[in-house]
Amino acid sequence: MCGIVGIVSTEPVNQQIYDSLLLLQHRGQDSTGIATADGPVFHLAKASGQVREAFRTRDMRALIGNVGLGHVRYTTRGAAEREEEAQPFYVNAPYGIVLVHNGNLTNTRELSEDLFRIDRRHVNSTSDTEMLLNVLATELQGQIGGLELDPGQIFNAVSQVHERVEGAYACIALIAGYGLLAFRDPWGIRPLILGRRQTDAGTDEWIVASESLVLENGDYEIVRDVEPGEAVFIGTDGELFSRQCARDPRLVPCSFEYVYLARPDSVMNGISVYEARLRMGDRLASTVATHMPLGDVDVVMPIPDSSRPSAMQVAQRLGIEYREGFYKNRYVGRTFIMPGQAERKRSVRQKLNAMGTEFKGKNILIVDDSIVRGTTSQQIVQMARDAGANKVTFCSAAPPVRYPHVYGINMPSRQELIAHGRKIPEIAEALGADHMIYQEVEDLQAAITEGTSIDALDLSCFTGEYITGTVTDEYLGWLERTQLS
Repeated sequence: MCGIVGIVSTEPVNQQIYDSLLLLQHRGQDSTGIATADGPVFHLAKASGQVREAFRTRDMRALIGNVGLGHVRYTTRGAAEREEEAQPFYVNAPYGIVLVHNGNLTNTRELSEDLFRIDRRHVNSTSDTEMLLNVLATELQGQIGGLELDPGQIFNAVSQVHERVEGAYACIALIAGYGLLAFRDPWGIRPLILGRRQTDAGTDEWIVASESLVLENGDYEIVRDVEPGEAVFIGTDGELFSRQCARDPRLVPCSFEYVYLARPDSVMNGISVYEARLRMGDRLASTVATHMPLGDVDVVMPIPDSSRPSAMQVAQRLGIEYREGFYKNRYVGRTFIMPGQAERKRSVRQKLNAMGTEFKGKNILIVDDSIVRGTTSQQIVQMARDAGANKVTFCSAAPPVRYPHVYGINMPSRQELIAHGRKIPEIAEALGADHMIYQEVEDLQAAITEGTSIDALDLSCFTGEYITGTVTDEYLGWLERTQLS
């Protein structure tokens, strides 16, 4: 999972991109980068760490140009500590291309071999983003018939990228001297949203970003989501072109965006993240009522912040008092997206503190958005007991995460997942909870898609069914051997 943004403006974009990346910081905290285009010249700055600590005044002054893109990285491929793995990536031919990418490719072994033996291209990192950039550059080179480049040639190149690349990818690229290209994989697994605003002179300015809140904060009108398989090209003059570049596109967005990853004030694929989380709470309440006597619960408590909407609905639906017993230190990053297990474990106590007056002698029903490795959940249960809780029931607004997520979330190993190979009572025992209740898979899908025409979601980490159809047990085994931090 990463956050990406691209802007075509009539004014310098460096500050706009910086502000956009601050709004996307929840999507990645390992590294960040910005690239701008001043005519045919690129300016690029990238560094490890979060946005506020990565860029200095001298960096911002050097990012000249009215067209640019930015990235915040959460490591799923490549090493978190290696600055050269930070995006954007650059190639100098054809024309010069800079690219950022959100997602994961699932055929990197084949691509690596093809890039070396067929395309004769050198990849200098372990990042699948650099592979994707080189595939795009190769296909674009093959489309050029003269000195000039036109949108049709660009779209033909993207069509070829779709033929060669497998997995999840939402991408934004700058082509030197021409403009900004954005495209999305044929399944639309990762989000990408297009916005527009007009200057006083009537000129269109454009933005593409991972989440709608970026558009709204910049006073852009939300135009639409970039469609699965679609490519959008915006020239430096602000003229927009678009074309469907995939043969059989189908929208199957990632369910985990709505469970945990996205900010609640975003709308993606026409679905409000906040309202989806409220509906998750409604359906979870019914499951709770089915599986335990409600007289055994004194209060419902969320784990701040992403589970709060679901917890509020659980409390309201069941007629149980809602209380906030955990206080969050907002200056510690999201523990699920910490780069290593030891760092995740260490940061939980720094991030949360239990207020004893809310726990002492009470039967607590704790609601979290999801349980992945169980590191955070185990410590939360223990914190509740240390604060004096009588009984602890732990609820997850998502189903058990039993399988690796290969489309852009750092869940590469089945052995790391607390629900893998365990029944629910065994998970409760491992967490130290008295009871454990999970959302049903069907209820999660219904909660997210209610009121839309979307008929499927990527639920692979819950079901083991991978929507691209190319993820095998052999691939998962290879991933576990090679990608663990």
